[in-house]
Amino acid sequence: MSVDTKKLVKNAYRVTKERYLTALRVRVPGGHLDTKQMTLISRIADRYGRGEVHITTRQGFEIPGIPMSRMEEVNREITPLLDALQKTTGIDLKVTFEGYPAAGTRNVSACIGNRVCPFANYDTTRLAQDIEGIIYPNDFHVKIAVSGCPNDCIKAHMQDVGILGQVEPLYDSKRCIGCKACVDNCRKRVTGALKFHNFTVQRDHEKCTGCGECILKCPTAAWTRGEKYYSVVIMGRTGKKNPRLAAPFLRWVARDVVLKICENLYSYIDKHIDRSLPKEHVGNIVDRTGYPVFRDEVLQNVDLGERAMVAKHINFGGYEYHSNASF
Repeated sequence: MSVDTKKLVKNAYRVTKERYLTALRVRVPGGHLDTKQMTLISRIADRYGRGEVHITTRQGFEIPGIPMSRMEEVNREITPLLDALQKTTGIDLKVTFEGYPAAGTRNVSACIGNRVCPFANYDTTRLAQDIEGIIYPNDFHVKIAVSGCPNDCIKAHMQDVGILGQVEPLYDSKRCIGCKACVDNCRKRVTGALKFHNFTVQRDHEKCTGCGECILKCPTAAWTRGEKYYSVVIMGRTGKKNPRLAAPFLRWVARDVVLKICENLYSYIDKHIDRSLPKEHVGNIVDRTGYPVFRDEVLQNVDLGERAMVAKHINFGGYEYHSNASF
């Protein structure tokens, strides 16, 4: 049996350790599925695989044990999944019976967001789906994750682009009773951005992460929610070459800024990627071009707004495997 592995991988199938068996990767942007889609995934796993499904670290599904000879059948079966992907993201996939058109750009993952979580500052699933609509389909190897607040339950700091929700806390001193619940919580659990002075709470704008916990802790509603904002961290990664946490790039930016920089990111990659490699991690491209080039090109034609803060310099950390660490 002759198999074009490049075409197979692009079609969202995995090359596995088992000869002539593959695994289908199912995209689930924002980690949200309805039960009809789950039923279909189950049916495909029973009919073509081993009756099992793996939940990936990026909130997608993999269906292992599929014979490569039956991929065309599976592609016809998953058409409803592609239809649903189009509806939730606005992507025009021109759905045929040929399955997923690309797999390089990874599934946009998200925490559960404010549909459920009281700490989340926005609808993470909706944002993930909107980002998916901008960046997919694409062959560039990019990982994006969105978190509803700076708690970062989705581990956005380990992605190429991590987006964390912020809220502007508004303070009404007339409603404040001086209980210091917000101050104590911020000191113990957040950044210590609040202090009590002259019978009022003062907020350090530089330290404030916009988590919104002061709003939740206040018993008299002296703190209320203002506008929604986002912070963006960039170029976190695992892997064999210089693993590192993402570094702060933007703070206090609007939703349209987040969407635009995700779009511009792909133009930056297309311009600078090393095409002699099978694939190149975007973080390595940034290392090669330098942060100022990345910053200027990703922010091109972006209206940041008055509140926005942009990192002037980023000293990416991490470690090398040949470091001088003692073992």
